Amino acid sequence: MISTESTDKLVSLVVFGEFTLADYKEFEDVVNYRVQFSGPVDLLFDLRQMAGFTLDVAWEEIKFSRQHAGDFRRIAVLTEDQWLTWSAWVSQLFVTAEVKVFDDEDEARAWLAAETTAETTGSAQ
Repeated sequence: MISTESTDKLVSLVVFGEFTLADYKEFEDVVNYRVQFSGPVDLLFDLRQMAGFTLDVAWEEIKFSRQHAGDFRRIAVLTEDQWLTWSAWVSQLFVTAEVKVFDDEDEARAWLAAETTAETTGSAQ
């Protein structure tokens, strides 16, 4: 099961239990909508409560990342699992976004917000 939240420039996803293909498709729909109407977005993946994922989710993630390589600015991954940390690093091969792993949600959100603030301030000059 997942929970998603989105604003103009941020899509947040929390995974509870097993991450299924149906969950991933729901996430894709949210991201596609935001990218279509807002342009590139930041992503926040909270995987701290994820029990696992199905193989088809891994394959879908690779396909989705390749199709949307330039649609993300920054991707923050919340996890304490070393396997998921490695997986986030591998995902960075398919996207132009900066990918960073965190174990603290406040730090992840601050990192994403700092980029948004810097871009807003930089474009005003």
